[in-house]
Amino acid sequence: MMITVLGLGFVGLTTALGFSKKGFKVYGIDVNQERVAKIKNYEVPFYEPHLDEALREELGQNFIVDASLHEAVNDSKAIIICVGTPGNPDGSANLTYLLSAVKDVFEASEGDFKVIVTKSTVPPSTVSRKVKPYVDQLNQQYNKPIGLASNPEFLREGYAWDDFMNPDRVVIGVEDERSKEVLNQIYLPFNAPVHYVTYNSAEFIKYLSNTLLSTLISFSNEMSMIAEHIGDIDVPSAFKILHQDKRWTGAPANMASYVFPGCGYGGYCLPKDTAALASIAKENGFEAKILEGNLRINDEIMDFMANKIAAAVPNKEATIGILGLAFKSGSDDVRLSPSKFIIEKLLAKGYSRIVAYDPMANEVFDKEFKLPIAYADSLESLVEQADELVLLTSWAEFKQNKELITSKRLFDFRYAFAELPKPPVAAESVA
Repeated sequence: MMITVLGLGFVGLTTALGFSKKGFKVYGIDVNQERVAKIKNYEVPFYEPHLDEALREELGQNFIVDASLHEAVNDSKAIIICVGTPGNPDGSANLTYLLSAVKDVFEASEGDFKVIVTKSTVPPSTVSRKVKPYVDQLNQQYNKPIGLASNPEFLREGYAWDDFMNPDRVVIGVEDERSKEVLNQIYLPFNAPVHYVTYNSAEFIKYLSNTLLSTLISFSNEMSMIAEHIGDIDVPSAFKILHQDKRWTGAPANMASYVFPGCGYGGYCLPKDTAALASIAKENGFEAKILEGNLRINDEIMDFMANKIAAAVPNKEATIGILGLAFKSGSDDVRLSPSKFIIEKLLAKGYSRIVAYDPMANEVFDKEFKLPIAYADSLESLVEQADELVLLTSWAEFKQNKELITSKRLFDFRYAFAELPKPPVAAESVA
């Protein structure tokens, strides 16, 4: 199968040489003739380890840069767009080069079905709201069989070659089977998990990755500034000792378990300590914006959940069944439990028929808060009584009784029954 890569910058050249190395015939196209001239002369136009060696090995073999756009497009099944999407002054992405490349493909294309693959980084919903309508418009205008897919890159500068050749995951946003088949074939040689998702999900996953990293960096910098304002704190040593927490290596709970949405944190430590550090920072003349935002989001997610129930259940006489009262599974600790706050918000909205069940925390929750709700003595009893179910604690008992719990409408606010990706070892056959 042949592949064309439009745009031979950092991402594009790495992509082109990577597919070439995997045995595909790859055409490289770039409007910057100075860049193309350097590549033809076996010069990588920027510094990135290992690309110079790959260029020497692949140029003139599987990698071709002296073909016309017409020849490249019509000899390819996949046209991967890696052009720039610079930021506009208002923060939005400038799609001029991307949409121009899409049109160029349509104008050059003849004959068999091929798929345009956007690898340029664009905010979630860009492909579905901007690129796909444009592709649909061009399909009507030119009447050519061209599909669309989104395939974000996860390349780190300085490690791009290894990241591309040995990906930890491949994400493909695709919504038609013909395009999926083409993408499936080009990623077969990589022996990596391939996740087929919607356009929006593909773009969102890319931004999840980058914004988590940026948030961790800003969090660390905010903490260092708090430390400086308090004084007498060895900042680098504190962080190095933080990294000795067993959770970084997956014991007893992997850090990934904290980077997953739910209905807020509770218990004794996290709310109290986060609030206390934000407070002491303010006492020392520093406004901890991330910590204060952290606390605000923890309140807002509980409002969000209660409002979501209210929007879906207009009948205030409905019996709402609450699954879980402890702030986390494996504990009967109900201090600052999200369940308490969400139940209070539902009561304030007029839902008077609330029944709850927790494998360990029924009695302690009742004793602690004295809320005007009922309690079920078993999961079966709760499900039988309830019209609507709200899962707020991820107990194993709940996960083991999916069929029973999902017999009623379920608001799964811990995503206990979310269909998580189960990718194959390599790209699957779709033949």
